Amino acid sequence: MKEHNVVGHSVRRLDAVAKATGTATFTTDLKMPGMLYGKVLRSPHAHARIVNIDTTEAEKLPGVKAVATYKNTPRELFNTSATMTFTQPPQRPVLDQYIFDNVVRYVGDEVAAVAATSEKIAEEALKLIKVEYELLPAVFDPLEAMKPEAPVIHESDKKNVPGEVIDIPVGDVEKGFAESDLIIEKTFKVPVQKQAQMETQAAVAHFGMDGNVTVWCTTQTPHPVKQILAKIFSLPESKVRVLNPPYIGGGFGVRIGLSAKAEPIAVALSMLARRPVKVVYTRKEDFIASDTRHSGYVTFKLGVKNDGTFQSFKLSSVLNGGAYCSFSVETPAVLGSNGIAVYRCPHIHYFGHSVYTNTTPSGAVRGFGNPQAMFAIESLVDIVAEKLGMDPLELRLKNILQVGDPYPLPYKLRSTGLAECIKKGAQKIGWERRGKLNQPGAKKLKGIGVGIGTHGSTAWPFCGDYSNAYVTVQQDGSVHVASGVVDMGTGTITTLSQMAAEVMGVGLDKVNITVADTASTPFEIGSHASRSCYSAGKAVFLAATDVRKQVLEYAGELLNVAPERLEIKDSVVCFAGQEMGDDCDGPERKSISLKEVAYHAHLHSKAFIGVGSPDSDNAPPWHAHFAEVEVDTELGQVKVLRVVAAHDIGKAINPMIVEGQIEGGVLMGIGYATSEEIKYNEKGKQLHDGYHKYMLATADDIPEIDVIIVEANEPSGPFGAKGVGETGMIPTAGAIANAVYNAIGVRICEIPLTEERVYRALKENIK
Repeated sequence: MKEHNVVGHSVRRLDAVAKATGTATFTTDLKMPGMLYGKVLRSPHAHARIVNIDTTEAEKLPGVKAVATYKNTPRELFNTSATMTFTQPPQRPVLDQYIFDNVVRYVGDEVAAVAATSEKIAEEALKLIKVEYELLPAVFDPLEAMKPEAPVIHESDKKNVPGEVIDIPVGDVEKGFAESDLIIEKTFKVPVQKQAQMETQAAVAHFGMDGNVTVWCTTQTPHPVKQILAKIFSLPESKVRVLNPPYIGGGFGVRIGLSAKAEPIAVALSMLARRPVKVVYTRKEDFIASDTRHSGYVTFKLGVKNDGTFQSFKLSSVLNGGAYCSFSVETPAVLGSNGIAVYRCPHIHYFGHSVYTNTTPSGAVRGFGNPQAMFAIESLVDIVAEKLGMDPLELRLKNILQVGDPYPLPYKLRSTGLAECIKKGAQKIGWERRGKLNQPGAKKLKGIGVGIGTHGSTAWPFCGDYSNAYVTVQQDGSVHVASGVVDMGTGTITTLSQMAAEVMGVGLDKVNITVADTASTPFEIGSHASRSCYSAGKAVFLAATDVRKQVLEYAGELLNVAPERLEIKDSVVCFAGQEMGDDCDGPERKSISLKEVAYHAHLHSKAFIGVGSPDSDNAPPWHAHFAEVEVDTELGQVKVLRVVAAHDIGKAINPMIVEGQIEGGVLMGIGYATSEEIKYNEKGKQLHDGYHKYMLATADDIPEIDVIIVEANEPSGPFGAKGVGETGMIPTAGAIANAVYNAIGVRICEIPLTEERVYRALKENIK
């Protein structure tokens, strides 16, 4: 494999100093002359109709400059998620939200908002708004919400089911079961998980005297947000500018599209007050009024031959979509499509959908439905292995997809390092120790488990997904990259800059980058779906290749040599293979600095501008996680001792960033498996609405994590890279659940594996 000068090296992140020294700027830091502060009045009821709303007293309060309700804001339906802008025909996006409505559908739904000269005044004004509600019946469980007697939350073709039902048939699944020697079926229950990103939802909007709207916000997708806001406020898209300022504090999917409703509320208040308005959610608001992971039920039925060959499998899901659609059509689609793409099987059927309930809307979270699928699938594969008397690794290696196998998804399977991930991970964890970890009579029992999986590197072809980039050479020989992608803490600006530097033959210090600004970058669908390195990276790679070609052609004329004989090394255009320092002046010179070329071109009215606009594509990364756990059989407490995470990510552009992404994903997966869960009371109020109540995995919960990078070159990726952002948490819950079973011999089909849940399962098993 070719050695690179910048790509493949763990260079320090370009934003490291700014973030480490506290000088990095986030939306919350923004201040503008005359800026107002917006606060939101939220529903105390799970389902109700607003009979009357009186804002008179609030408007009289000194310092209050605007009060917004459903009566004085646009009545334009939208979807807060970016799906509104990239759903592919003939499917249509589900539009079911207004900025404010006269019906509220969950505790926390928006009722009104105030803009005032201080946050305190805005909060006082909220108390003066008088609202009369007519209570409506509510439902909180997706299975209950589908029953005929359940209340209608939104009108839809199928009772409380938003949009399309996902139905993927391959072969004849019933015929496959008839030909199977062993059939096992189980239903698994998965919880509500919160992204728990550090920066809460926020936006600053400025409606200018010229009719232009500028919004600084925490979105992961500036260009789609521009489109959504333009539609809501009936503005030309050219009148709306969206940007990050310049950082956002994490995302994990919670702001693919709008930042909950921070942007439209801020814009509406700015239009009413004719002044800039900042809206920043409190942590509680972030929990109760921004998307969560879909909870619900996943059922997996597997038929196998006695030798372990997978013959037929049926996967289904019923997910809790909450009060509004958001990504509730796409999430079950990803759950099914990735769930059926791990194992070779001639007969497959997936059927899944979401259901409206009167709970906080569910949306995108790292893994996007895939962790729900793989917890169920990997648990059942272990059950089948035990029934067959096979080693779980042997059963997996026998059935995993290989290049050349029929691939159930509508893009090519060009590479897989999954078998290598399984073998290397097993060796690292010490798989041979499994079953030999415990002494007779021990109260704390240890176990080892495995979970595997795959994912995508973009969202295409399930929805629109594409990138563009510009790369220019400045007159001083430096390189400038323009990409609409967002760096939400993932190291994106560093990774993209490394790619540009490598192609251009310059040092990383010669590259500058502009990201996340709709006014200065070409259209980019945004940072999600593990796509930034693969898709935005490919756009940068092509744009840099384009501009490099222009530079070599121009330099070739100056050096009187064919451009194909030239290359760029250390910012110097020279003969290919030439040792640096061999250049000379005069007509026979053999090299010229990039700075000289750029300035010479500048003086002759020539600029070097490269464009990268690749075709949409996708590539599956692969992963195998091994978990070692200890279960206290007297307390039910599960402690994760160690995780080995082996990942095929194509090419690691920056190995340190890749390892960081995987480690973060593993910790999020540990929380999903063992502690994180949002519950509601009988009236639909969130019981876990802040960091003090929500059992987020913390530094104390971090076990030893060994990351193994497997580089199965991906032909479609830039430098062979695939996506990695979401993959760290996809197989983790399955691995931990299997490790817990290996430790205590009790199968628990519901996560998180809390002390209470494990203790109860142990007691029931004794009975």
